[in-house]
Amino acid sequence: MMEEEELEFVEELEAVLQLTPDVQLAIEQVFPSQDPLDRADFNAVEYINTLFPTEQSLANIDEVVNKIRLKIGRLDDNIRTVVRGQTNVGQDGRQALEEAQKAIQQLFGKIKDIKDKAEKSEQMVKEITRDIKQLDHAKRHLTTSITTLNHLHMLAGGVDSLEAMTRRRQYGEVANLLQGVMNVLEHFHKYMGIPQIRQLSERVKAAQTELGQQILADFEEAFPSQGTKRPGGPSNVLRDACLVANILDPRIKQEIIKKFIKQHLSEYLVLFQENQDVAWLDKIDRRYAWIKRQLVDYEEKYGRMFPREWYMAERIAVEFCHITRTELAKIMRTRAKEIEVKLLLFAIQRTTNFEGFLAKRFSGCTLTDGTLKKLESPPASTNPFLEDEPTPEMEDLAMEKGELEQPRKPKAPDNPFHGIVSKCFEPHLYVYIESQDKNLGELIDRFVADFKAQGPPKPGPEEGGAVLPSCADLFVYYKKCMVQCSQLSTGEPMIALTTIFQKYLREYAWKILSGNLPKTTSSSGGLTISSLLKEKEGSEVAKFTVEELCLICSILSTAEYCLATTQQLEEKLKEKVDVSLTERINLTGEMDTFSTVISSSIQLLVQDLDGACDPALTAMSKMQWQNVEHVGDQSPYVTSVILHIKQNVPIIRDNLASTRKYFTQFCIKFANSFIPKFITHLFKCKPISMVGAEQLLLDTHSLKMVLLDLPSIGSQVVRKAPASYTKIVVKGMTRAEMILKVVMAPHEPLVVFVDNYIKLLTDCNTETFQKILDMKGLKRSEQSSMLELFRQRLPTPPSGPEGSSSLSLLTPTPEQESSRIRKLEKLIKKRL
Repeated sequence: MMEEEELEFVEELEAVLQLTPDVQLAIEQVFPSQDPLDRADFNAVEYINTLFPTEQSLANIDEVVNKIRLKIGRLDDNIRTVVRGQTNVGQDGRQALEEAQKAIQQLFGKIKDIKDKAEKSEQMVKEITRDIKQLDHAKRHLTTSITTLNHLHMLAGGVDSLEAMTRRRQYGEVANLLQGVMNVLEHFHKYMGIPQIRQLSERVKAAQTELGQQILADFEEAFPSQGTKRPGGPSNVLRDACLVANILDPRIKQEIIKKFIKQHLSEYLVLFQENQDVAWLDKIDRRYAWIKRQLVDYEEKYGRMFPREWYMAERIAVEFCHITRTELAKIMRTRAKEIEVKLLLFAIQRTTNFEGFLAKRFSGCTLTDGTLKKLESPPASTNPFLEDEPTPEMEDLAMEKGELEQPRKPKAPDNPFHGIVSKCFEPHLYVYIESQDKNLGELIDRFVADFKAQGPPKPGPEEGGAVLPSCADLFVYYKKCMVQCSQLSTGEPMIALTTIFQKYLREYAWKILSGNLPKTTSSSGGLTISSLLKEKEGSEVAKFTVEELCLICSILSTAEYCLATTQQLEEKLKEKVDVSLTERINLTGEMDTFSTVISSSIQLLVQDLDGACDPALTAMSKMQWQNVEHVGDQSPYVTSVILHIKQNVPIIRDNLASTRKYFTQFCIKFANSFIPKFITHLFKCKPISMVGAEQLLLDTHSLKMVLLDLPSIGSQVVRKAPASYTKIVVKGMTRAEMILKVVMAPHEPLVVFVDNYIKLLTDCNTETFQKILDMKGLKRSEQSSMLELFRQRLPTPPSGPEGSSSLSLLTPTPEQESSRIRKLEKLIKKRL
């Protein structure tokens, strides 16, 4: 039983002493030991075996046991010491805690004492300063009372002096005194309940009213509304009166200004009445000359009488503009039938010049008081289409032609007076619009007549292919009209002018450009092989002459220039017109018209070169290819095609040097037209022998090389052809080569031939396969079995884009084709 209890105790002790690996590692780091008893994985059996490895070692077992007992005793002593030490530590901690609590209680008591003493000190300070505060309040009240009494004395004396000076018309002293009295009176607003203060305030108001009436009477006496005679000059009394009016009610100042301006402009209303001869538009210069003299007269006589901040000279000019605008509008409504475009433009030009003069002379700060809203100048444009202001050369040219110079815009970036008078001309701008419609119609007719008289442009890159001069003349005239109209109005007249621009842009496109394109003639008859062999190089004549080719290129270049310039014109019109009307300006239809002219010109060039090659292709299809016995140089029809290309393409390229992109379009369209036509004629060559197919393959390769070199053929500067063009040529001519390779392949065994056809051509059309068989010269009986086998061997086309990609993979690459062509050339040389 004892042994079982000891075993249980040992197991429980081991369970308690089982530490985690992290704790065990920390203990080993803090207390490193080599003793096996200190190891976590201590094994008693292994330890005993270590102490007694053999039976002979059991002889000293008593010694070992004694050592272990001594070690156990030391461990017990150490444990006992530690346990007792921990007991003493707990007692010391409790004692320290009690001492800390006592110290806190003592500190709290001291803080409370300090707080009590601070409250007592504060109360003592309040008692000491209470008397000082009372003295401060008394001093402040006394100071306010003395200041108020001084203000009251000043106010009373000032009112008396103001009344006396008003009676003596001492306006210079009154101006300074009145301002001071009003400033002092502001301090008594809160004392208006006191009768004496209210009485002084009423006396000040009465003095102000009397001053206003008296000053108005003085001005009425000095500048009477009736009569034409004026006093000799301004007086110092009136100058001082203006200073007083600045302080009085603003209505007094406005009344003085109104009466003076009315009296100053009364002569103008008499001189330029509606029934006077000088009132009409042809003598509009006299109006502006009169006001300029009046402004000079005002500066000399009255410049120092009115304060500078009244801006009297500008107010006179602005009122003159309002009166002039009203009078001109009235007389133009009465005599509307007499308004001609030259007269209207003359009046507008003189008026805008006068508005520019006002912008240089005055700031326009008084316009906010009037009815005219300050106009903003259009923002600076980054479009380099046309400049707004005419150059001196253009003005001189216009004067030589008998035309009126266009109204010049002020140089200032913002003219606040723009439209202050010229706005009255806007309802009559229909005369100007109708005149421009008529002038543009005559201009287009003159362009047509000049073109017929001068004929097409001379051949050659220096003259042919250039932009027609009439195009530049048209847009220069458009510039003049646009600038004129934008200075006259930025509203509906600009929309009407835009409509006229659209009309004559279309007429120019159809009458000058499309109307002068050479007409295509009927195709020439086919040429025989014998005639091709007999013809010398350069003897063939294309459907279009060199002059006609230059004319087409010139029209194409002109249409391209018109397209770009029309787009810039649209942007410029949108800048000139009001923001609310920009959406109504749209020249897209006219730009499409010029694009159509460009497409038609390119198509004519393509048709001409393509038609010139037709006889050669026809001759190719009529040759007896089954009788060709050996492969030689390129065939005569290839030489003929190359000759036409070398004759036409350099002329077209040189004349389209300024529009390179359209020459590239010409090359692409020609390749897209010629290659399918060549393949069509290739199918007509039947039957073909093996040698004939080899000759055709050599001819096809020659044409392919020429087409690849087409953009730079005959040019001293060799440029790489555009990738888009090269891709079209390689794809189309490679198909032609594959057709000939299929023709050259033996048709037996049938399965191999059909599979080879499907692999090379990737064409699942039975008609194409039928044409290949016809070219090989097979009989109908043989063809039926091959067609049946072809239908059976056709691969099932997968749906989606995967099918197209898989078919494209079957097409040979250009590198593979070039290597095959080289092998064929070597074979031909060996046979030769």
